[in-house]
Amino acid sequence: MTEPLILASGSRFRQKMLGDAGLAFDVILPDLDERALEAPLQQSGATPEDVARVLAEAKAVAVSETAPGRLVLGCDQTLSLGDRVFHKPATMDEAQETIFALSGQTHQLNSAAVLALDGQAVWHHVAVARMTMRALSPAEIGRYCGRAGETILQSVGAYQIEGLGAQLFERIEGDYWTVVGLPLLPVLGALRERGMLDV
Repeated sequence: MTEPLILASGSRFRQKMLGDAGLAFDVILPDLDERALEAPLQQSGATPEDVARVLAEAKAVAVSETAPGRLVLGCDQTLSLGDRVFHKPATMDEAQETIFALSGQTHQLNSAAVLALDGQAVWHHVAVARMTMRALSPAEIGRYCGRAGETILQSVGAYQIEGLGAQLFERIEGDYWTVVGLPLLPVLGALRERGMLDV
């Protein structure tokens, strides 16, 4: 019997997506400094899509080196507005600043997934969603942050589209799973090709 997939992510959203899709998996968190890995990429002119893929690969490879013979899924998501790349806000003030910067703009979510085996990446995919946020007044942003609470600090754009964050948007181009942080259908296809799924 094939051993279950390993998910190299502590994201409860990714864990729920895989669980809801019927996958058995173990969770092992990589020991990586993502910001240290990201800095030289940005200095070299890497695109936000490239940054997401490289970080996802680093996570998958790091965990796969500790789990011989096990297939490992690494994931990462970047949010970009033009040349600017956003990170998860550390405070509620930063969350409000993020939403203010995205207000009335179309930003891009780049969701990368990489499968690794025995320390080598064996598959990767980056899906993109374009998110157009309504023009929001400072008062609306303040009310949203107050109602949504500190859960928004878990998300790079300070919103969760599956919750109150849906009210912030006027248009989304891309699938739901990409927005939440995992290109689920391509991942399922790759797992099926490797005999990990029977449906």
